Amino acid sequence: MKNKLLLKIINTFLLLVGLTSVSHAQQKPNVIYIYADDLGYGDLSCYGATKLHTPNLDRLAKGGIRFTNAHATSATCTPSRFALMTGKYPWRKTGTGILPGNAALIIPTNKTTLPQVFKRAGYATAIVGKWHLGLGDSVNKNWNGEIKPGPNEVGFDYSFIFPATADRVPTVFLENHRVVASDANDPITVDYSKKIGNDPTGKEHPELLKLKSSPGQGHDNTIVNGIGRIGYMSGGYQARWVDEEVSSTFLFKVEQFISDHCQKPFFLYYALTEPHVPRMPATRFKGTSGLGYRGDDILQLDWTIGQLMKTLELNGMAKNTLIIFSSDNGPVLDDGYQDGAVTLLSGHTPWGPMRGGKYSALEAGTRVPFIVNWPAQVKPGVSDALFSQMDILASMAHLLNQKIPNGDAEDSQDHLDALLGKSKQGRSTLIEQGSADPTAIIKGYWKYIQPHPGVAYMKDVGIESGNSPSPQLYNLKDDIGEKKNLADAYPNKVKELGQLLKNEVSKNTEKK
Repeated sequence: MKNKLLLKIINTFLLLVGLTSVSHAQQKPNVIYIYADDLGYGDLSCYGATKLHTPNLDRLAKGGIRFTNAHATSATCTPSRFALMTGKYPWRKTGTGILPGNAALIIPTNKTTLPQVFKRAGYATAIVGKWHLGLGDSVNKNWNGEIKPGPNEVGFDYSFIFPATADRVPTVFLENHRVVASDANDPITVDYSKKIGNDPTGKEHPELLKLKSSPGQGHDNTIVNGIGRIGYMSGGYQARWVDEEVSSTFLFKVEQFISDHCQKPFFLYYALTEPHVPRMPATRFKGTSGLGYRGDDILQLDWTIGQLMKTLELNGMAKNTLIIFSSDNGPVLDDGYQDGAVTLLSGHTPWGPMRGGKYSALEAGTRVPFIVNWPAQVKPGVSDALFSQMDILASMAHLLNQKIPNGDAEDSQDHLDALLGKSKQGRSTLIEQGSADPTAIIKGYWKYIQPHPGVAYMKDVGIESGNSPSPQLYNLKDDIGEKKNLADAYPNKVKELGQLLKNEVSKNTEKK
């Protein structure tokens, strides 16, 4: 009898210890960062869109925090992604402009990166989706063997990506270090300087295109799946993707990773391809928005988010998973293909109440949707805190009690309280990069754009650049649309912000 009682006490004690251990483990949230591609501030119904309805992202926003003043660092993709991964303004390092598909890796392997913060805290880490930060040590690489360094060398345990963008060759998936479905008897070669192989090009054979290229934007090289791409590719016919299946393939890998990591906290970087060109949604979504393939792509994106949330719920992870959703830069309609984005716009305003868009130093270039959802910790609300995506690195380091070595992630600031809705105070200043140079700075509600050469209106993409030979000063609190230039009325503010921008740009910036 005494032995039975003792055994019962021991079992109860072990059960309590086990429950305590599980409870302690569950205190570490899973973290999913979802990065849309070229999605604008006004593209979601939770941000005011009336021509598009995005119920799943609306639900994510309603249950979390919808930020109204959160930014990518840059108005183009590669620089924004570099900043997210490294916590460093991209213009501090040479070679961080929009990369071709055969570029070498630009993320340093000897510095702290966002996924490494999680790895050091005991997390499993993965990236699924668009990479566009280079692969290997050089432009010339063997696409038929191991390709590294890449995502795995900068902190991801698992990677399933395509190298650059969907409009650039090579149009293949890579799983960890190898091209998926590669064939030694049909080797892949890639060149961005001259035509290779016998594949038809969009320029030579426009009659073969199912999606016509826009004139003068370079999307008329090798044709893959009836779409002209930037760059030339030969071979790898079995490995080439079908555009309509790219989104569902990424989703499958995401769901698989989540289901396989129920017992250990994970960090997942889910880099969507929507609504970047070429827009070629799955057949089930074609024509559903009434706004052309771009609108259809956004509805596909929203459905994908819904499927992700269902996967978390089915695996009992929804409550303690921190989801951050954003976009790498602002919107663009005609970015190389005639897909109805312009002709079928029908009053939709992807840029919301702002001017500019992708490639622009104006607000719509970098101010993007930003939603934080964590049911276990975050209370629903709206925040106007100034927040930059590169601050996620330092904020996550704080959350996970990880130290960042001196000299790493030097521009990333810890604003965890703002991220989780515990404070409305974010950054005091932020520099915005348009298509190339860092030309604008925000301090408080003031924004200064320094004089900059170049056209004021980019005709090929239909977007205001923000370039002007004269200084520009805007009060974003009263004039988010940057319609009234106050530079002449506040010369001292122009001088102050101009000097602040100059000082910041000259600090720790690599010599060119």
